[in-house]
Amino acid sequence: MRTQNKDNTALFAPIFIVIWSTGFIIARYGMPYSEPMTFLFLRFAAVVACMLPVVIWVRAPWPPLRQVGHIAVAGALFQFGYLGGVWEAVKLGMPAGLSSLIVGLQPILTAVLASLVAEHVSRRQWFGLMLGIAGVAMVLLEKISVDGLTLASIVFIVVGLFSITLGTLYQKRFCPAFDLRTGSIVQFTTSAILCLIMAFAFETREIQWTVPMIGALLWGVGPISIGAMSLWFILLRDGRATRVSSMMYLTPPTTAIMAWILFAEPLTAMILGGTLVTMIGVLVVNQAAMPQWLLNALRRR
Repeated sequence: MRTQNKDNTALFAPIFIVIWSTGFIIARYGMPYSEPMTFLFLRFAAVVACMLPVVIWVRAPWPPLRQVGHIAVAGALFQFGYLGGVWEAVKLGMPAGLSSLIVGLQPILTAVLASLVAEHVSRRQWFGLMLGIAGVAMVLLEKISVDGLTLASIVFIVVGLFSITLGTLYQKRFCPAFDLRTGSIVQFTTSAILCLIMAFAFETREIQWTVPMIGALLWGVGPISIGAMSLWFILLRDGRATRVSSMMYLTPPTTAIMAWILFAEPLTAMILGGTLVTMIGVLVVNQAAMPQWLLNALRRR
């Protein structure tokens, strides 16, 4: 069983990181044409509309009633809390580089909370976590700006940070295993309802149906919400929360490379160096995925 879990991590982790990193790219495409809660409602509702016929057709098993509440809470934290917080923060003036760095603290926060509750985090893993955040800082150093920073944007980004952290720990603790098809419907339905309430309360709900807007919505529904989130749940089910969360460090470097390809944003030596440092940090946390020669060298120390 442990070997199977390692195989899943080695196979799914790189795919998850690449797809998840595109989330910041679609925000750049979709943000000008729709308010955050309106966009996220459309995204979550479309996921439910796509998955519900599949679930009915294959007669996928629904979770027990006692587990539905836990799945819904985890989904609200993952989808509504995290994505809503990040998108609102960016909309209110939070620079993208700074928001990425703050959200990049998630593996550290997860490790701290996990160590207080149940999981043992070794000194080597703490070193890897610190190395990872240093690498993220190097990647974003040249892009970080405080122009347009407001108290409201700070509050929202912190809400996003704590939401994904608590969602990770909550799901790992209370509902680590469930059918991804029916469980996802519970989570996305919950988040869609919450977004709809917020959209009616605080937004105009106006949408400009441009090609970038439609493309961002379709990509957010398929590869990210259905694909990446399913991979995340599998990784979380098979591994410790601290190790799985450490992979989030790879998101800013991957996004930086994508921005270089798509938007011709500079790819400097600092970004490349930070990417390397980040990768080493993640490998240190996830010792099972480390090359044997590197693991032996660390043990000799």
